[in-house]
Amino acid sequence: MARYNLEKQLNILEYALSSLWRRRMKSLSVLLVFGAVIFLLASFQMVTQALSDKARQVLAHTPEITLQKMSAGRQEGIPLAYRDKLAGIFGIRRVVPRIWGYYFDEVRLANYTVMGMAVDEMPEGARLDTALARGTMPGPAEQGRAVIGSSITNALDLAGRDTFSLFRPDLSLKSFVVIGEFSRDTDILTNDLIVMNLADARDLFGIPGGLVSDLCVYVANPTEIETIAKKISDALPSVRVLTRPQIQKTYQAVFGWRSGFGSICLLSALAAFVILAWDKASGLSPEERREIAILKVLGWETRDILAVRFWESVIVSGLACIIGMTAAYVHVVYGAASLFRPVLMGWSVLKPDLHLLPRLAGGDILLILAFTVIPYLAATVIPAWRSATVPADSALGG
Repeated sequence: MARYNLEKQLNILEYALSSLWRRRMKSLSVLLVFGAVIFLLASFQMVTQALSDKARQVLAHTPEITLQKMSAGRQEGIPLAYRDKLAGIFGIRRVVPRIWGYYFDEVRLANYTVMGMAVDEMPEGARLDTALARGTMPGPAEQGRAVIGSSITNALDLAGRDTFSLFRPDLSLKSFVVIGEFSRDTDILTNDLIVMNLADARDLFGIPGGLVSDLCVYVANPTEIETIAKKISDALPSVRVLTRPQIQKTYQAVFGWRSGFGSICLLSALAAFVILAWDKASGLSPEERREIAILKVLGWETRDILAVRFWESVIVSGLACIIGMTAAYVHVVYGAASLFRPVLMGWSVLKPDLHLLPRLAGGDILLILAFTVIPYLAATVIPAWRSATVPADSALGG
């Protein structure tokens, strides 16, 4: 009995393949449109996962806790004297000052992120050189030296030279010499970044002595981050305390919001495709209706006709999934997700060259199949069932 059922299904599958071949132009058009819908959905999922993984990897070496002074909901300079108030908190390894801000380039209409760092005071400051494609990080005594991100070279037209100038608040020029460039592997954070020492950043932004943008707190035991953050909040109630997990969650939320917005837009295209498939399937041509009637006259049961439509839908949707997901992988890896960069990369003029390694988990694949294959199966099998229940004589007579 099992062998008979297997042979029967194989025969039905063979007939389904021949039926698709007879209507090959129609089947090909549906396959291409279906594959395009899956390509868009899979690309968004791959890009979102890859960006989240990249952000998690890069943020793994950021300070465990960051302190910022807030006034009327806006960040302002935090006194260096606050470091003395943190000296009595057990578990803090180091408190390192940092100055940073945005520099607007009126010529190129782009924002640069300028950061002054005390590399010599950071617990693992020497390891920062591993994030550079060339050169070294500027030391405290190296005045007028800077390390730049990959897009800054093009934005400032530094090909063939290593000096550039930025305006101070009083419109006087401050010159810098490029002594290093960040690796493209860290572009998601350093693409538009200019790093210098604290004194140069203070001079460039005109920040008074004794104030910095924020304080980076390094802890001895990462498992005690939340406990130490609570003690800092009690000691300095006017300071905003940001932990590394909170910053990582912020990045995840940003990518998730953008991908969710794009996915909603793509679901409208998916809905249109399902409506089109339903319309085409429910509006069977006279030849297709006659074919169903002839099969019933020859002894085919309704479930056999449904099995033919089911296998046709499985073949089309299976091929569409393979084509769509393969195209999505190529688009993300070799095309740098060029179709979705304006949505996912935000408003910045200087957008990094993404080198993403897509990761599509089993749950993501099931989600894509649930949103595409199942509606398509319903849109093709149900109208076929309605046609198969029509008496054969009436179908032949029509």
